[in-house]
Amino acid sequence: MYPRLSINIVTWNSMDFLPDLLRSIFQQTYRDFSVLVIDNASTDGVEEYLRREYPQVTFLRNMRNRGFAYAHNQGIRYAIEHWSENDYSDRFVLVTNPDVILAPDYLARVMALVTEEPTVGSYGGKLLRAFGENLLDEALKETVRSDHLDSTGLHASRSRIFTDRGAGEMDTKQYDHQRKVFGISGALALYRASALKDVGLDDEYFDNDFFAYKEDVDLAWRLQTAGWQARYVPEAKAYHYRGMYGAEKAGIWQKIANRRKKSVSRNYYSTRNQLAVLIKNQDLVGYFLAGPWIAAHEAGRFVYVLFLEPKSLKAYGEIFFSWPRFWAKRRRIFKKRRIPGREIRHWFV
Repeated sequence: MYPRLSINIVTWNSMDFLPDLLRSIFQQTYRDFSVLVIDNASTDGVEEYLRREYPQVTFLRNMRNRGFAYAHNQGIRYAIEHWSENDYSDRFVLVTNPDVILAPDYLARVMALVTEEPTVGSYGGKLLRAFGENLLDEALKETVRSDHLDSTGLHASRSRIFTDRGAGEMDTKQYDHQRKVFGISGALALYRASALKDVGLDDEYFDNDFFAYKEDVDLAWRLQTAGWQARYVPEAKAYHYRGMYGAEKAGIWQKIANRRKKSVSRNYYSTRNQLAVLIKNQDLVGYFLAGPWIAAHEAGRFVYVLFLEPKSLKAYGEIFFSWPRFWAKRRRIFKKRRIPGREIRHWFV
């Protein structure tokens, strides 16, 4: 019988991190899982490594880089095809980046909760950063665990900007209470298979058009609209090899400095996909009520891109020509809406 939990990892030249993740997975106290690696045309020997060190891991290889969303959709479909339809409500997919390390009891602590609230569609633990405050410590990544937070769930602002709750803060147990959150960071998220089936658009769970970045926000919003909640589980800890930039409460100049450190492609997809998230998920009343905040932020972003990041200008052109496709997806999403807009809007503060 196919295991109750499928752990899906998307790789793209990720061998600097993958061994640490796999070691932490196979040291878990919870054992009812399978592991699937979906590779996006890596050239770093990942297939040979897995065959030699982890022959029990299922490996799927794409001939070109299809992106985070497409590859994870492949993994989700693979898992669902191996479960009978009657099993979906009690079957789960853990989506994880290769640059994550799980504490030994991570899965046990999360999986202990999944039968308590059948309307919870996603779960996430306390994600901390995997190296110290000094960036030079990144070289010591195999041994360093930091006490800086990376994500305790997704936070949604009034201007419809989404950040990792608590990112960059020192962990002083200020986020040590279980609670419902808007959504879970795609770096490490446990999804109920029945929830994914419910909000999926044909064979897309994450939106393939996003390629990478903000696909987790889009899925979180769709889950909320369809009545699936998200739960933060602080007892479950994991560590993420992410740079020390990206604090949730950074000021405007720090945000600009952080953005200028990021790659051209990341900034392009972030700009384009933010607009796609709004087109697909924001109801018209919400546009009216939050219009000044949304307009101010998006106008500021456009001015910034126009003068300081012109390579991202093509994101606006692509959104313009892709509008009909995203609007068609929006219509399908709203046909599945079970939660009134006013209940969704309480998240945007």
